[in-house]
Amino acid sequence: MRQMMKNSWIETSIDSDFPLQNIPFGIMKVADRSPRVATRIGNTVIDLYELAKAGFFDNQKFSLRDALSSDYLNDFISLGKRVTNSVREKVIEIFSEENGKLRDDIPLRKKILLPLEEIQMLLPLKVGDYTDFYSSLEHASNVGSMFRDPSNPLLPNWKHMPVGYHGRSSSIVVSGTPIHRPKGQLKPDDSEMPVFGPTRQFDFELEMAFIAGIDTHLGESVSTGKAEDAIFGMVLFNDLSARDIQKWEYVPLGPFLGKNFGSVISPWVVTLEALEPFRVKGPEQDVPVLPYLHYQGDKSFDIQLEVFIQPEGASETMVCNSNFKYLYWNMAQQLAHHTVNGCNIHVGDLYASGTISGQTPDSFGSMLELGWKGTKPIPLADGSKRVFLEDGDTVIMRGHAKKGNLRVGFGEVSTKILPAN
Repeated sequence: MRQMMKNSWIETSIDSDFPLQNIPFGIMKVADRSPRVATRIGNTVIDLYELAKAGFFDNQKFSLRDALSSDYLNDFISLGKRVTNSVREKVIEIFSEENGKLRDDIPLRKKILLPLEEIQMLLPLKVGDYTDFYSSLEHASNVGSMFRDPSNPLLPNWKHMPVGYHGRSSSIVVSGTPIHRPKGQLKPDDSEMPVFGPTRQFDFELEMAFIAGIDTHLGESVSTGKAEDAIFGMVLFNDLSARDIQKWEYVPLGPFLGKNFGSVISPWVVTLEALEPFRVKGPEQDVPVLPYLHYQGDKSFDIQLEVFIQPEGASETMVCNSNFKYLYWNMAQQLAHHTVNGCNIHVGDLYASGTISGQTPDSFGSMLELGWKGTKPIPLADGSKRVFLEDGDTVIMRGHAKKGNLRVGFGEVSTKILPAN
């Protein structure tokens, strides 16, 4: 029997991603209720709209019901951190083991607390804009070595700015949504002309993403010192890629059809406040940066990340073991660079980290790197091998932060690869 944490009256296993100290936010759907904002402790989902209706937030000097009954978190996030942090702190108080008010009211408890298996988790955000960065030194170096010059793999600008591109927000979907193998133009190495067909190099990219928590005006910038005030929380992010389509199309304007067919996010948004105990320094930036990219303090987080591939009808195999702290450029620098030209941001905008790779081969965050451009097949538990994803494969990413007995996690983000339409 697994040891149970005793700091909440909701039983939670010690290896759960969702102890009382987490309190993430997501959008739940259950058969007899409209979509609404929820949180989670262990395997119990908490209907925050019903909690508000029952008067548990009445001592707060703000109205929550409309925001908590929304199809997306955007309205809730728009209330500001003063409000959202107060809600999180109130939830921690209500479900602490010393507080029996809700625990002892069994009819009300049954209305507010729901088993995880009865819940459908929906896309948590209405994503207006989506930016994908390229912030892992190891990933950029690996890709540069494969496709350009192994002795000088980085482009001249890479250590001077957090490089990124604007992606397609309409094809961001929630964990559990299958993705069809994309089609497009491919340019075989032995042909002068492109051909059309399904990608032969379907790949995942292990990423995390942060969510904007404020609106800014056109012409306004967000400094590195103010950036974390503008970030609501984080999710796991699988940025699926069609490498052969991307290779043919990306010069001169960057990714297009090789990227815009689908990206998958985890359903629970973990706040920066929940991640505070896991703050760490990032890698040393060995090239001086311009003043607007200077920052103070520890701006990274020690978040352990894992990727698994599960062929249809078989068990899963871990293929990657990485960490968010490996990223060369941190979130504060990413947001400062994104807005330094006056670009405005909106609540719910999503900013992905780019592939998160470490220094060892088992920490590479994409099949392109793990299989080294198709030359090093990856063995799976069922005896098969992979250089890229095959139809029927399910890609599963998991992430958690751990310090002593405290563990705060994101759950998982998964997607199954379906044949091309």
